[in-house]
Amino acid sequence: MAPDDSTDTLVDGLVRSAFQVMGVLTRIGAEHDLSLTQLRVLGILRDRQPRMSELAAVLGLDKSSLSGLIDRADRRGLLTRGTHQDDKRAVVVLITDAGRDLTQRLYEEVLDALAPATGRLDPEQRQTLAQLLEPILTPPLHLTPRSAGRR
Repeated sequence: MAPDDSTDTLVDGLVRSAFQVMGVLTRIGAEHDLSLTQLRVLGILRDRQPRMSELAAVLGLDKSSLSGLIDRADRRGLLTRGTHQDDKRAVVVLITDAGRDLTQRLYEEVLDALAPATGRLDPEQRQTLAQLLEPILTPPLHLTPRSAGRR
């Protein structure tokens, strides 16, 4: 089934906005010695305690790549591993107080950096856009892990 013009327009708008936002996130992350993936992890952990397998699925990473990413963040004092409250065999990823503080600072920097774009909308338009995006974003797309040979 071929996409219609409205789907093309929507996808184009989503991709263009993603590029703009990723540019902001990449710059801010680099200023704090964080990759885009590390920023994504911090954002996910702001209000969740996912199992390693769940986090790997959302990020589209294999277990070993995610483990290395969590190890690096653990050494920086931003994240730690814990056990799941209902299944002691399952490993969950937890944000530390330092990680939470950094995440809040990063969020404020992102708000400031995106303000020129979001400021073009009045409060009602911002609310409408957020509501329209919700069914596209929830639940998040689960990505298949990248194979080691494909980069």
